[in-house]
Amino acid sequence: MSQQSLPSDGPPDHPDALPEYAEKVLEVAELIPPGRVMTYGDVAEWLGEGGPRQVGRVMALYGGAVPWWRVVRADGVLLPGHELRALGHYREEGTPLREASRAAEGHVPRLDMRRARWDGGGHTGGHT
Repeated sequence: MSQQSLPSDGPPDHPDALPEYAEKVLEVAELIPPGRVMTYGDVAEWLGEGGPRQVGRVMALYGGAVPWWRVVRADGVLLPGHELRALGHYREEGTPLREASRAAEGHVPRLDMRRARWDGGGHTGGHT
C-alpha cells in the first residue's frame, strides 16, 4: 500500500481534515454495540481495506471521539496505559471479561474474546 499524499482540499493540520480511511474506521467503531468488541483486524476486514496496524493507527490518532474501548487487540489484552478507563467502560456495558491470572501484572482482566467479539451481525446497513 502506498503512502497517500497530502489532501488537496486544505492544509493537513486543519482540525476538520480527517482522512477518508479514518472516517470509515471511526464509523465502524460507532456501529459496535455496547458490551461487544471488534479487533483491529476485524475492522480492517469489515472495511475490505487496510490492516490491523492501519486501524490501530487511526484509533490512536482519532479514536477519542468514538467508543475506542470497543476496538481491541485480538488477544483480549486491554489497551496499555488505558486499562482502567477501558475496564470501567467494559464493566458499565457488561462486556464479557476473563479474570486475570495471579501472575498477570496488576491482575487486570482480559476481554473474553469468544463471548465479546462482534461479527457485525444484525447491522442493517451492510458493509461500506
